Amino acid sequence: MAARPPSLPPALPGFSYLRPLGSGGFADVFLYEQNLPRRQVAIKVLLAEVVSDPVRQLFQAEANLMAQLSAHPAVLTVYQAGISADGRPYLVMEYCSNALDGRYRSGRLPVSEVLRIGVTIASAVETAHRADVLHRDIEPSNILTTAYGHPVLSDFGIAATLGEAEHTEAVGLSVPWSAPEILHDESAGSVAAEVWSLGATLYTLLAGRSPFERQGEAASPVQLMSRIARDPLPAIGRSDVPARLELVLARALAKKPERRQASALELIRELQSVEAELGLAQTPVELATAQWEAQAAGDAADQTRITGLQTIDAQPARRQRRPPAAGGRQHSAFAAPVAAPTGPRARALSRSVSRPRRRTLLALGGAGLFLAGAVAGGLLVAPLLSGAATGTAGLPRVSDVAGRAGDGTIVFSWSDPGLAAGDSYVVSLAGGESSIQRGTDFTVQTTDGATDAVCITVSVNRDGRTGAPSAEKCVDPAVDVG
Repeated sequence: MAARPPSLPPALPGFSYLRPLGSGGFADVFLYEQNLPRRQVAIKVLLAEVVSDPVRQLFQAEANLMAQLSAHPAVLTVYQAGISADGRPYLVMEYCSNALDGRYRSGRLPVSEVLRIGVTIASAVETAHRADVLHRDIEPSNILTTAYGHPVLSDFGIAATLGEAEHTEAVGLSVPWSAPEILHDESAGSVAAEVWSLGATLYTLLAGRSPFERQGEAASPVQLMSRIARDPLPAIGRSDVPARLELVLARALAKKPERRQASALELIRELQSVEAELGLAQTPVELATAQWEAQAAGDAADQTRITGLQTIDAQPARRQRRPPAAGGRQHSAFAAPVAAPTGPRARALSRSVSRPRRRTLLALGGAGLFLAGAVAGGLLVAPLLSGAATGTAGLPRVSDVAGRAGDGTIVFSWSDPGLAAGDSYVVSLAGGESSIQRGTDFTVQTTDGATDAVCITVSVNRDGRTGAPSAEKCVDPAVDVG
């Protein structure tokens, strides 16, 4: 089907028309030059034939939402909105020349850049969620790049508040990046569905295709919907994508919403841990302050007034390599807890984790699935996000860590000291390596003949702050057998 030509650009006071930028099902986007202050801007104009009271209200809602959120550095800036002389609503926005959909089709993006984009855009999504706003159309074409190379999220045209989503019909969606429950009308939008879309978008940037698209094979929307609902997730097919990252995305793309990361922030933490594993500079998380959140939720009279942002988890550029510990004990990487894949996908993942050294998938008690193994009688563990901000104010402290050895494992456990929603535990080993988890069990795989004691401390992590650690608990695998 041939693309329709763009509509006639409206004459707008204070703006000079330059050229068309793109067309969609409901609107066209044009490049204009604003006369004062002089700058190029993108102006989104509704099509005359679709203008109606419901659509006009939807467009107004988009303008208000984007204005409310555009103080975030990863949300496209909105300058103003209005109605043209011929009755078409329009939105004046920051002009960004590039969208990611063009880049991934012409060449795959580096893993480091995809991780940076993931953390940055997920920060914007988490901020929107904290303001009770769902985007509902996260996909590569809605991620633009500013003149300074910063990714920004655009097009809140079908957004809805979290409370309204279950009672609102979606006016449009992008099938390749939509969660199964959205495609099959089981939900009109949720945080879990946004996590799926984020995962599908990052998968696309790495693979050069959407998750269930088959290379060189056209598929109708109905066929694609069927694959999304039933088919196992294909491997990304890149040797430079670490197995840990494939597991993080597999969790985000779980068929059942409850098996995905519980929030965009939880997805961010897992992406940051991959950055740490690769020795990359940590991408900071940018979240709205509590003052902004309260205002966004309660200031109905002034929805465009914005306060500041808070940046958390800025990290050193590189993590330091650790020399092997005494006795030949060596450390490597393992994944944060993820939902257990089954069938062909589990077998594919088992094969994928064999590089660069052999590892196995092990179910480790309440801590979920880990990538773990043993080297020279030791442990395979991952460095925590290096240099995380610490602080003890207001954080509960774990005080009763217990441990026992048996059947090739050491199991540590403790009681919940009173975690709040969104809190997690940081389990730190004596060698300096750490893991973030939610469960109150932590299991370490050992090999036959291992004699060195394994020592851990447990702390509570909240919004990037880590509280005081518990007393160190050590278990000797040769003595403390349960």
